[in-house]
Amino acid sequence: MMRRFWCYLVVVLLTALVQSPAHAQESPRPPEVSFPSGKLLLRGFVYKPAGDGPFPAVLWNHGSERLPGWLPQLGPLFVSKGYVLFIPHRRGQGLSSGAGEYIMDALAKAQEQSGPAARSRQLVELMQVHLEDQEAALAYLKSLPYVDAKRVAVAGCSFGGIQTLLAAAEDLGLRAAVDFAGGAESWRGSPDLRDRMIRAARGARVPVFFIQAKNDYDTSPSEQLAKEMEKTGKPHQIHIFPASGKTTQEAHEFCIRGGEVWGGEVFEFLASAMAH
Repeated sequence: MMRRFWCYLVVVLLTALVQSPAHAQESPRPPEVSFPSGKLLLRGFVYKPAGDGPFPAVLWNHGSERLPGWLPQLGPLFVSKGYVLFIPHRRGQGLSSGAGEYIMDALAKAQEQSGPAARSRQLVELMQVHLEDQEAALAYLKSLPYVDAKRVAVAGCSFGGIQTLLAAAEDLGLRAAVDFAGGAESWRGSPDLRDRMIRAARGARVPVFFIQAKNDYDTSPSEQLAKEMEKTGKPHQIHIFPASGKTTQEAHEFCIRGGEVWGGEVFEFLASAMAH
């Protein structure tokens, strides 16, 4: 009897280990795809559930990192819920690094040449350019034969959260937007960005879910933008989760690291938006 108990315990522990987030990084690299954005050819990754579909889909907007990857922590999670997950790399980053200047290099150059005010203005201008890349990526995503073009949402983290909110204010046929920590590192230092994001929140055409960890760089963007949507009667949700990780940067990466924590609420939010 005792031997059977220990065998059972070992099986349970091994199963939990295999299903843990750490092992999500061992998921296979998804297929690479390419799509046009104006005269540029950009690239990205697509996760797809088994079968012909059509499936609902989420476009994931990466942050400011020079080399955004294929999100092995999140791709399998979205697929397990029946979603296609598209991770386009915007110009100058990752797979699209040959198509334009890296955004952080451009911002550093503006700061060096003309100071903080110029960097603030340049940030908004570049966000608008990157929004064009996101719109091109959405057009590509909707064209895929296994995607239900009428059930598409956007999500993203940090700079990608900014992109997500900007898309929510455009007439792009979206159903919902999930903004993880958009502007958390730039909010206080860029009045131009604050104005642009506030205008986007006031003009949002779809429900927006604002998510951050309590110990992120700055939770003001989520809190203030949610208040703006409240004032204008726009459907939205906000959840500032408990502290995550040991550092502010780890908290900022809650969007990637915390899928097992925020997943239930996010997928409930998406399911509700997709149903209407």
